[in-house]
Amino acid sequence: MFNLAIVLGVVLLLAILFLIFRISSLISVAKGGDSGKVDKGSNRINGAMFMIFLVVMGFLFFWYSFKDFENYNLPVASEHGSEYEFMFWVTMAVTGVIFVLTQILLFYFSWKYQYKEDSRALFYPENNKLEVIWTFVPAIVLAILVFTGWRVWTDVTAPAPENTNNIEIMGYQFAWAVRYPGVDGELGNSDYRVVDATNAFGIDFSDKAAYDDFIPREMHIPVGEPVTFNIRARDVLHSVFAPHFRLKMDAVPGMPTSFTFTATKTTEQMREELNDPDFNYEIACTEICGKGHFSMKLTMVVDETEDYLKWYAEQESFLKRNPEYLANVPADLKELAMMKTGIDNKELEKQN
Repeated sequence: MFNLAIVLGVVLLLAILFLIFRISSLISVAKGGDSGKVDKGSNRINGAMFMIFLVVMGFLFFWYSFKDFENYNLPVASEHGSEYEFMFWVTMAVTGVIFVLTQILLFYFSWKYQYKEDSRALFYPENNKLEVIWTFVPAIVLAILVFTGWRVWTDVTAPAPENTNNIEIMGYQFAWAVRYPGVDGELGNSDYRVVDATNAFGIDFSDKAAYDDFIPREMHIPVGEPVTFNIRARDVLHSVFAPHFRLKMDAVPGMPTSFTFTATKTTEQMREELNDPDFNYEIACTEICGKGHFSMKLTMVVDETEDYLKWYAEQESFLKRNPEYLANVPADLKELAMMKTGIDNKELEKQN
């Protein structure tokens, strides 16, 4: 403890001495003393270092960007993703060119206009023509980019077509769960008041459309057909992120959201394209939703239509797998529920 006090005292003393030195230097400069003179040698060195830094770091900037381009540029696997990519690279080109030019000018001017005794700064208070140019040109460019982005976003968020494949995806700490409609193509209602360890979605069995809904262990979607994710969260804020489809939409508690897209490449096609037999599409969470956030990964398989229909037909409804929930079906609808799910009287007798 005594040693710590000594160290803190030394640090405090050095800080006080430094402040005294800085104050004395500023007073000397204000009075026009010798400390206000410029060190020409170090000034030239710093100017040269600016140019060296510009050349070296500029080279590394372009070298790394092209060398590792494939490592951070994911292939596109959705229709709207191609539009996103075009919009993204146009924006990158516009802002990238301006960035490079401004950096070159910044470092060049630092070297070109370094301090010289026989040089004086030019007093140039205003130029209306330049003001108009650098106000209107960026405004026009930004307006084009904004309206292009608005058009793409309007197309992406347009109402889903009637033939879309509706899938419910729910985020909870710390996983994803998905629910599909049955043969009727309509997802049943849900009610948070009936959520339990088995009925994680809170399926409402007073709704006829819910009887043939099924909850698979693995997510499948068809290629070339519109798919609508009906997104919700059961506890905290999550975010559905499927990078290859350029898909990201928040899952907000109490506020359902949706996203419609069309996959253009099956899982097998993407494996061949990447030469990676272990590749899988996945959905991740891009919100820090708790200490188990890292585990929110869901594999998504994109099938050919025939394979998807075959997989779809093999799925059993939630009610078929859990016939004990027939007790929650209104008495006048039990016969319909049994017919839609394929539950026979023997299974019903077991529950009774």
